[in-house]
Amino acid sequence: MYNAKDTEQMVMIRESAREFAKTHIKPFVMEWDEKQYFPVELFKKMGDYGFMGILVPEKYHGAGLTYQEYITILDEISKVCGSIGLSVAAHNSLCTNHILSFASEEQKEKYLPKLATAEWIGAWGLTETGSGSDAGGMTTVAVQDGDYWVINGSKIFITHAISADVAVVIVRTGEKGDKHGMTAFIIEKGTPGFTAGKKIDKLGMRASETASLFFDNCRVHKDQVIGEVGNGFVQALKLLDGGRISIAALSLGIARGAYECALQYSNEREQFNQKIFDFQDVSFKLADMATKIEASELLIRQAGYLKDTNQKVTKEGAMAKLYASEVAVEASNESVQIHGGYGFTKDFPAEKFFRDAKLCTIGEGTSAIQKMVIAREIRKDVK
Repeated sequence: MYNAKDTEQMVMIRESAREFAKTHIKPFVMEWDEKQYFPVELFKKMGDYGFMGILVPEKYHGAGLTYQEYITILDEISKVCGSIGLSVAAHNSLCTNHILSFASEEQKEKYLPKLATAEWIGAWGLTETGSGSDAGGMTTVAVQDGDYWVINGSKIFITHAISADVAVVIVRTGEKGDKHGMTAFIIEKGTPGFTAGKKIDKLGMRASETASLFFDNCRVHKDQVIGEVGNGFVQALKLLDGGRISIAALSLGIARGAYECALQYSNEREQFNQKIFDFQDVSFKLADMATKIEASELLIRQAGYLKDTNQKVTKEGAMAKLYASEVAVEASNESVQIHGGYGFTKDFPAEKFFRDAKLCTIGEGTSAIQKMVIAREIRKDVK
């Protein structure tokens, strides 16, 4: 069971992440959002702080921390900007963690030091135009040709597709629908036949770069296969258990940011000669937000504890992701409501939290997918 008491190290890490976000992110949030600018230079700086290799062991130049510290860092960064939190999550928990979890020692030594220090930015590709949650229906195919695999097809909604120096992609190498018919490949930027599409114009998370990846007779050496041929989908499912914790922590930060700006505004704004916090309708909204944020964090921390102690986390990760993402949407909606007309303007942060929050209920599987996962797990408890 998770111990809620912060260690001295955790306090220091929280303060470091909070100060970093305040100094290097907060002044530029709306500028990056308006321009849909992906600040690569910021992520290089985060590499110096260890924020881009949080879970990577020190021998690969990572921070060597646990999921508890990872949750804390994501919480603090996402509280200021969900876009930056999303990119930190995608780089750490998907591309980097796939290599850390399943790659050969030679592959780890080659790629992890560059990813952990942000010398290289990572991307991860599973989703396709016609197969989102139905990954078994993917149509991007790799066919073996001697020592190489020739890949044709595309991936969509890929974080860092344009700016990434390396991507881990899962493509079909067997029969369609066969969970053992997909394989993970490491593909470096500049590989012939491997290109990115234009940046997707999004509702929220606009400073986190999203685009498609295209494969046109892209030849990838067999040494770039991660693990065994045919194990790519199985690897992805295991990876997404941790990925749900990432999106839950991202959701927690967004919810907390929306709550804190609403709390501050309610204690500054006056109507009818009193602070609007003193109106029961407003104070009750804030009380509900605070309670649900606290509950979200406990679910997330428990999932992180299970992950750190190498226990199964499928159910708990899905529960944390489901609840925290829906709380993020609810909290950001209430934050806009508490701000009134000002909440509908870009002069206050509430509207950005509102736009960013919705992705949390979609990324790493919709709320319906999480409920399916939870239902499948709890059915096992039936005697």
